[in-house]
Amino acid sequence: MQAEEEAQFQSFVAARWNHLVRTAYLLTGDPHDAEDVTQAALAKAYRSWRRVARMDSPEAYVRRMLVTCNSDRFRKRRVAERLTDSVPDTSVGDRAAQWADERGALMEALAQLPARQRAVVVMRYWEDLSEAETADVLGCSQGTVKSQASKALAKLRAWPGLDRIATRSEGAVL
Repeated sequence: MQAEEEAQFQSFVAARWNHLVRTAYLLTGDPHDAEDVTQAALAKAYRSWRRVARMDSPEAYVRRMLVTCNSDRFRKRRVAERLTDSVPDTSVGDRAAQWADERGALMEALAQLPARQRAVVVMRYWEDLSEAETADVLGCSQGTVKSQASKALAKLRAWPGLDRIATRSEGAVL
């Protein structure tokens, strides 16, 4: 890679890193996995940056790589999580604790969705992509995006704890 292309790639990463990691976090549900998935996607983008940079939307292409890398991690052997008997003590304000509870409930609900439904929800409602853009990113038809979104939202609406969040939020998707 030449110096100009290297600088262009570094600029892209600096500008989009946080956004890509947040998207990956919503896909994975784990901050460490999110960074790993983002790094894997950017490593693939780096290897073919000359081609990626010439595309109409390099970010859309890298986002698709992100979804693919997330799917790839399910094909690999997973390490079981170790659960504890008690929650660690923390001291936070009432509103901060409420936000943490809401975020935890949402992340728990997202984690229960099948990977494809979770990806559709993240792309449609977090990334705010159209159905056509989501279908392109996920490599499926718009009908699949519609049906997966419908099924996912129905599951999220039925998830305990999310109903109180949705009623407090104006214009909530759920």
